[in-house]
Amino acid sequence: MFHDELDTHTDIDIANEAATIALAVKIVDICGVGDMVALYGTLGVGKTVFARAFIRARAGQAEEVPSPTFTLVQHYECDPVPIYHFDLYRLNNPDETLELGFEDAMADGSVLVEWPERLGSYLPKDRLDIEIKQGVRANSRLVRLTGHGYWLARVADVINEGKIHAI
Repeated sequence: MFHDELDTHTDIDIANEAATIALAVKIVDICGVGDMVALYGTLGVGKTVFARAFIRARAGQAEEVPSPTFTLVQHYECDPVPIYHFDLYRLNNPDETLELGFEDAMADGSVLVEWPERLGSYLPKDRLDIEIKQGVRANSRLVRLTGHGYWLARVADVINEGKIHAI
């Protein structure tokens, strides 16, 4: 079940992995310094697929993008904005994110976070939540975009411009 949020959201039916990649490419275009994309979903649902596509769209297709499952954070120097990719699955306490440089990452670049619920009170009020669920068809996904704070208007603008199509 999707999070029950007070902010408005947009649901998107994603047909396959290629469509997940296309969504990530559209989202990276609207991310700058201090922007956070929170990736929610169960193991294997496609959070890392989205993150890799996001990073490659900004850094270039040849960029190697390992999962930060064991390193917990990967940093990518990209133009015009660096990207920090956090995987917080193995964290036990939100304070551990400070040791990983989360606050510095938010001040320096765009931040992708898998398992953002582990941020606790450090979860920024201005963020884009992307919740991914298994779809009806074998390779399909249901994606819910929820803007919080200034992201609310930003997501609405992208949808209204036709860059993202809601179901």
